[in-house]
Amino acid sequence: MTRVQTRLSRWLRVAGALMAVVLIGLGGAVVWRLSDHDPEVTMPDRQPTPELIARGEYLTKAADCAACHTVPGGAPFGGGLSFKLPFGTIYSTNITADRETGIGTWSDDDFVRALHQGIAKDGTHLYPAFPYTSYTGMTRDDAIAIKAYLFSLAPAHAPARASDLSFPFNQRWTLAFWNLAFLHAQRFHDDAKLSAQENRGIYLATALGHCGECHTPRNAGFATKESAQFSGTIVNGWRAYDITANKRSGIGSWSDGQLVEYLRTGHTDGHGSATGPMGEVVANSLQFLSPEDLKAIVAYLRAVKPIPDGDGGEDSALGSDGRRSAGAEDALGQKIFEANCMGCHLMNGEGRQTPYAALSGSHAVRDPRGTNLVEVLLSGADARAVHPLVTMPRFEGGLTDDELAALANFTIGHFGDRPGRVTAADVKKARSN
Repeated sequence: MTRVQTRLSRWLRVAGALMAVVLIGLGGAVVWRLSDHDPEVTMPDRQPTPELIARGEYLTKAADCAACHTVPGGAPFGGGLSFKLPFGTIYSTNITADRETGIGTWSDDDFVRALHQGIAKDGTHLYPAFPYTSYTGMTRDDAIAIKAYLFSLAPAHAPARASDLSFPFNQRWTLAFWNLAFLHAQRFHDDAKLSAQENRGIYLATALGHCGECHTPRNAGFATKESAQFSGTIVNGWRAYDITANKRSGIGSWSDGQLVEYLRTGHTDGHGSATGPMGEVVANSLQFLSPEDLKAIVAYLRAVKPIPDGDGGEDSALGSDGRRSAGAEDALGQKIFEANCMGCHLMNGEGRQTPYAALSGSHAVRDPRGTNLVEVLLSGADARAVHPLVTMPRFEGGLTDDELAALANFTIGHFGDRPGRVTAADVKKARSN
């Protein structure tokens, strides 16, 4: 054997050994991930009772099912809501008991498998825009109660809209590998180190309310970063704020009473009002929770570890004396505010008709980037589901990008006491969301 052949043979043996190690490692990882699942309990369908249906109605609201499965003006839970993702658009499905276009033929086991594993009755994988990575923590009993309530409602004939995704994201079978990497299919179990109230809060905020789906940043695989839980991120153009105990960017400076009030009504003095997706959560879900459950959520959030660099939508634009470090109120922005906004919000930021119109202390006006402020200006706000007077018109068509940017920067400077950094390009980008 020549020297070259000897070297090649040695290299092949080394390469083979390395490949074997990699394969063993991958195999071990697969086995470990597969073992990181609670076994599913299969049972005959449960007979619905009035008590089960009533419980299911409460849990359906706690799980905020209506927000994604009901379009404005559409049949309740008939689906059709669009989700614009970086790689295309998908639409929520009909979850009424319609036997042709909904889930009317699904058994209890079918429904539970969808919530726990993200797999539909026909075996197709559901996209994780449906938050089964959170619902997997839900108990079987609670899942069955939700199904009983949905099946008690009038069926809606609403065929599913086809997804519009680029390759390879339109290949649903690939989600089996995504689940292998990111799905922890485990039911929620009480933590003995926490109180009964805190454990209830964890269950409500994660397995049911799936707060982390919006308030937690995502990694390159589009799964939530567990190491940055609840630290805030951008979702569909809106800033979901840091809701950890961080006192600067999160809710560490809020009192328990303020948090409960905000969750129940979408407003608390000194911290502003919920708009956009969070306003919808209050309207569709949180306002219906019992006082005890709201207090449990607050108790849990108090225990969430603060993230030092949480995204509260604020930065260090203030000087050491707590005042604005730069910038001046823009004359154009002030003129537009006085003509269009002052009647409701007042120049002192206290609001005229309702406290919901108060701007002082609002996160939206304390964000120099004006992320949520711009979104509100473009799309308006409607919280009449929790208060009959709370509505704000949209200015999407009435003002140019430059004018909206000037208005946003004036509002941030005047009420947030910091220089706004909103540009016309930012407004144009927000219009396209």
